[in-house]
Amino acid sequence: MSTDLGPVNILGADAVGEPGQRRFRLYAQAGSRSAIMWMEKEQLNTLSLALDRALAQLTDGKMLRPLAQVGPKPETAEMPASFPSRPTFELQVGQIRIGYDQGRDLLALIAAPIEILLERGQEPRALIREEESISIFFTMQQAQSLTSSIITLVASGRPVCPLCNRPLDGGPHACAPQNGHKQVIQELIEDDELEDE
Repeated sequence: MSTDLGPVNILGADAVGEPGQRRFRLYAQAGSRSAIMWMEKEQLNTLSLALDRALAQLTDGKMLRPLAQVGPKPETAEMPASFPSRPTFELQVGQIRIGYDQGRDLLALIAAPIEILLERGQEPRALIREEESISIFFTMQQAQSLTSSIITLVASGRPVCPLCNRPLDGGPHACAPQNGHKQVIQELIEDDELEDE
């Protein structure tokens, strides 16, 4: 059965672990109920982009994603110390949807968990449990604050190569654009095709 936490008073994103080994999570609290939603870095980044697009559309361009910022680099947000150490709900996100409740002027986020089924002698299968999804509602200001913290969080990880966009781990790095090599694809022609010519 899906659960609606309602309007949240705490909403944020953070990461646990060292760059390269981090786990990312979205956290939300509505009254006495709380949720931690674990997700991949790219899922979190995609969520921030989708929220920014929604904010731009809903406000006719008054709330836009900042592409550059002058001043000191913002610090990454952390989960508040008051957040429950054992949340009411905790899940690995398999699917996430956003919506808008016009009557309440609130954005909605619906997260469905993923379950990996391991059966003897078969390949692992991923199953999205939509019936166990969690819904939260939040204001446009909360959404804007969330996307800003996600941008900072994603940028605080390992630096990426400006040429191939792959993470730099501190050791030697070689990529096709950097070293002048490129992948050559060779097409093999069968002998009978040559005879037809």
